[in-house]
Amino acid sequence: MSAPPAKEGAGSREAFYTRLEEENLSPLWEVLHALVPERPQTRCRPALWSYERARPFIEESGRLITAEEAVRRVLILENPGMKGEHRITTTLYAGWQLILPGEIAPAHRHTQSALRFIVEGEGAYTAVDGERTIMHEGDFVITPSWTWHDHGNESDRPVVWLDGLDIPIVKAFEATFAENYPDSTHPLTRPQGDALARFGSGLLPVDYESSGPASPVFNYPYARTREALETMRRQEEWDPCHGLKLRYVNPVNGASAMPTIGTFMQLLPKGFQGLPYRSTDATVFSVVEGGGRAEIGGTVFRYSPRDVFVVPSWMPYRLMADEESVLFSFSDRPIQQMLGLWREMRGNE
Repeated sequence: MSAPPAKEGAGSREAFYTRLEEENLSPLWEVLHALVPERPQTRCRPALWSYERARPFIEESGRLITAEEAVRRVLILENPGMKGEHRITTTLYAGWQLILPGEIAPAHRHTQSALRFIVEGEGAYTAVDGERTIMHEGDFVITPSWTWHDHGNESDRPVVWLDGLDIPIVKAFEATFAENYPDSTHPLTRPQGDALARFGSGLLPVDYESSGPASPVFNYPYARTREALETMRRQEEWDPCHGLKLRYVNPVNGASAMPTIGTFMQLLPKGFQGLPYRSTDATVFSVVEGGGRAEIGGTVFRYSPRDVFVVPSWMPYRLMADEESVLFSFSDRPIQQMLGLWREMRGNE
């Protein structure tokens, strides 16, 4: 028996859609342009977090809750376009973590990868899978996925760092696992500086076999990074968009130091007026030195040391340095490049 001819008109369409919904089906043609837009569309908004304004809240959190009680005493940097979602971009989380003298943030591990960028103080440590490193301002420290790690502060002053994690990415894959260590600290099995000595000098142990995609170096000292930028200054031409910019890499294969998060450091000379730039990786910047302005999507944000600002995906921005400036940044670029998705546009292209 043949099916009756379809009725025409909006009413019959709506009835058809209702029957589809009952079967957990929906018509692509009603949502195609929203699912596959002509260019990136994001809820991420440009924003700047002033460290000077946030510092009293960071201090107050230290009086309200201990590091042990909180597990990680962190103030999350929530993007104003995604309130309540605990993320700074669509794919990344960021927060300022405080650890006071004498405290220990207890050991745990999780499938999320984490970075620590030290913004204030020095002398605290982080321990990753049996090795401890002392942290200084400007150091970039990584905690690879599923590695035991704890933090402590044996100095006489508070230490604050910027956390960056791929929490939203792992959540999207529904691949989140976490585990607490039975003791507050994980046993140390290697001397301090072992990883940097083995893997951070352009050499590898002859029989080394990589155990994962993350860099075996887990502390990239700022002193070395700053020296590299100064060396570049004497020889390289200034990029019209970025000034002088370096990418942190895994010394084993030259890939990103972290498989899901790309990390960078750049130097802008005093008076630098960057050309417009845009790329598909929404990027988080943390100011290390200097001061200036970031014009993001037509809005100008003034930055100072320790401030954080975010540039959404495919939104044009310009960097302008009123003083010589050094900026650390991170984004999800490695994933986009691996999938062939990453794009950029320089100047007025």
